[in-house]
Amino acid sequence: MRIVTYNVNGIRAALKKDLASWAAATDIDVLCLQETKATAEQVEMADLEAAGFTHAQWHSATSKKGYSGVLTLSKVAPDFVQHGFGYDDYDREGRVIRTDFGDLTIFNCYFPNGGQGEERQDFKYRFLDHFLDYIKELRKTRPHILVVGDYNIAHEEIDIHAPKRNENTSGFLRPERDWMTKWFAESGLVDTFRHLHPETVAYSWWSYRANARNNNKGWRIDYMSLSREMMDQVRAVEHFKDAVHSDHCAILLEIG
Repeated sequence: MRIVTYNVNGIRAALKKDLASWAAATDIDVLCLQETKATAEQVEMADLEAAGFTHAQWHSATSKKGYSGVLTLSKVAPDFVQHGFGYDDYDREGRVIRTDFGDLTIFNCYFPNGGQGEERQDFKYRFLDHFLDYIKELRKTRPHILVVGDYNIAHEEIDIHAPKRNENTSGFLRPERDWMTKWFAESGLVDTFRHLHPETVAYSWWSYRANARNNNKGWRIDYMSLSREMMDQVRAVEHFKDAVHSDHCAILLEIG
């Protein structure tokens, strides 16, 4: 099974940059998109459907138009779909969608960004704590879980190009990084990329400023966290830096 996570920073803009053709050529079974910034009615899906993605599960923001949103595309129908995870404050921002395929539960997530000030940073911390508790509880009945998406946190110094300069920047604050450590310690999930590539520098987001992408001055804030019991099934985790439909890049996880 080949699963891709990709923050497209606006699905309509990404489709104009030929996202559908890229997805078709990449041989993907489940494509998890974040920051769609649209509703299903606003997007022409013919090219994605032609690429084989005949099943689309949307969770768009209801709190504000053109904001946030996640979309899970698949070539086969999921057995179960859940929009959000039971907290209206987060769910109305379209941040989480769950799809089950057999005994595998996939969460496609767009974690909050705390960069807009103290209120949003506090909102982010609440989201993180509630989501961890939710996953820990769900694991009791659905042990095979994959949580993919834009976590908006760089975990360790290797995951950011200028760690010292960004110590006071949202996304690399000490409490956020400590939460990531707690996430991997308590959720039963593993950072699949870092597990396979413990010393590899690879980023998933670059600022549009100062030619950051070409200079590879980025952050690794997109993750594919998989249940520890499934790690023997992981075949590959790959960053597609040359996929340039967004300021993020796509990440592939191959299991099976």
